Amino acid sequence: MKLGFTTLCMFMEDNMKIIEAAHEHDFEMIEILGESPFFTKDDTMTYKDCGLEVCIHAPTVDINIASLNSGIKAESVKQMKECIDYAESINARAITLHAGKIGRNDPPLRKQALEFACESISELVDYAENVIVSVENMPVRPVFLGNTIEEIEMFKSECGCGITIDVGHGNTTGNNEELLELKGITYCHLNDNDGVKDQHIALGDGTLDLKLLKNVERGIIELNNFDNILKSKEVIKNQFE
Repeated sequence: MKLGFTTLCMFMEDNMKIIEAAHEHDFEMIEILGESPFFTKDDTMTYKDCGLEVCIHAPTVDINIASLNSGIKAESVKQMKECIDYAESINARAITLHAGKIGRNDPPLRKQALEFACESISELVDYAENVIVSVENMPVRPVFLGNTIEEIEMFKSECGCGITIDVGHGNTTGNNEELLELKGITYCHLNDNDGVKDQHIALGDGTLDLKLLKNVERGIIELNNFDNILKSKEVIKNQFE
């Protein structure tokens, strides 16, 4: 497995320090968390040619590319494009984004939101020239779009996007085995939980079937604590021995 971690675990640290930590601990990838205040840092260009495969998690806070409010949808797509621009400026391989959410899970509203999500994702796929636009599967909560196999496959087939599989999210929806068999997986987010709530705890501390990790070709450990990143790295190593 080609392995990396999210900058969430060292979010307020200097970017060069994050890159150095990745090399020190023999990681091959990194995923930049593109939430503010990341883009106001002085050294964001240090990720260009940093010796790691770079991916970016696009902003999610107050962002909804499937919003039924046209203004919010338009601004969300605009910010995704800005993230794509940055990704291409540092030679990143992929950008992961969320398909969106709805305020009330009524079937007609969900159908409309899914149509808007497809519209937005297709626009972003067309906009990106040298970076993969990849849509992430989401946890069990009905507010999220993209938390079923059918919806993830629809985004891929209708929009031409890649897929980012979060095995922690899949652990809450009970379909990790099927998710990891999908074609077009860009990379995976690795974290654990109790099978009910999206907790993002260290691998081995929840109910995730760790044997499924052998099906992962590229993995980003997605936790908010670097000690737990290293703990999870060791769990992964033990699964491959």
